[in-house]
Amino acid sequence: MKSIDKLQNLLPLGYLFLVVLGIIKESVFFHQIGINILKYSSIMDVLISPIATLTLDPIILIIFTMMFICCVLVLPLILYRLRTKKWVEKAFDLNNIEPEPSEKVLKGIFTTTAIQIFAFMLLSFFLGFGIGQGAKTARNIKNNKLDYDYKLNYSSGESEDIYMVGSNSLYYFYLAKGNPAVKISPVGSIKSIELTKNRMLK
Repeated sequence: MKSIDKLQNLLPLGYLFLVVLGIIKESVFFHQIGINILKYSSIMDVLISPIATLTLDPIILIIFTMMFICCVLVLPLILYRLRTKKWVEKAFDLNNIEPEPSEKVLKGIFTTTAIQIFAFMLLSFFLGFGIGQGAKTARNIKNNKLDYDYKLNYSSGESEDIYMVGSNSLYYFYLAKGNPAVKISPVGSIKSIELTKNRMLK
């Protein structure tokens, strides 16, 4: 019962952290191409952004899973086994905890630290991903080195080849072939999108 109550208390913090990750990643990425993404996003878009990033590539998902296992599940066990080592006692100031901490208290301390490390690594990953991908996209736009992999079909019947910068539940962000300007179109104005160059099927 206590575990369930503890999990319920952590859910709001996890929700908030998810929002922060989404805001940081999306804001940093789109800022580098001149778009304030928060003006064009719903809260659900921000929440889904971290999940979409993690599932973007199987390698990213594998790395994330390994990070979670190593930091949250394995690290606390290792620290507990090494609890009598001087560097562990000094790092966690265990000698100044009175009365002497029980096994449950020690595992709680080590687990909290492991979660903080994992959260920091996750935050660093999303910040780095936003900066790296944003800089790469901005550079390709400036140097006109874009792959126009999509065909956008408008509700009006017109169509054009585009480079898809990104999308959310409300808007598409893209560049049309032969036009260096970033376009922002509401989802309602688009009839369909064709992936004309699918690298996964080649």
